[in-house]
Amino acid sequence: MSALKDKLKVDLATSMKARDEVRLRTIRMALAAVNVEEVAGKEARELSDDEVIKVLTREAKKRREASEAFAGAGRAEQAQAELDEQAVLEEYLPAQMSDEELNALVDEAIAESGAQGPKAMGQVMKILNPKVAGRAEGGRIAQAVRARLSA
Repeated sequence: MSALKDKLKVDLATSMKARDEVRLRTIRMALAAVNVEEVAGKEARELSDDEVIKVLTREAKKRREASEAFAGAGRAEQAQAELDEQAVLEEYLPAQMSDEELNALVDEAIAESGAQGPKAMGQVMKILNPKVAGRAEGGRIAQAVRARLSA
């Protein structure tokens, strides 16, 4: 079993004992999403830490988007609940890259691929995604690449 999944299970038990409702429901949701991912496809498998991070990243993004939707609809209490869940999930994710780090990697990827112009964005993304994996959101990466290739 992956170390991250083990940590989630230990933290689940700890949050039950502490009666921390937000952490409890968030970790339960995260473990459920991991379990769904493990049984998805033709045969069940054990997820690696990297795959668990991808699942948690996807769940954190869902929370952020739901919070924005609730806030836009004037439902501040639900928006805050989603942000609280997102904060718990982010404790299990690697630290996000700064803009400077991301731009440096984008420049390296552009130099490595020899890409020029916005049409070469796919080549740059193909090189960049494995290097960034989990430390920056896809939309943010694409925006940085687009800005560099357009300049």
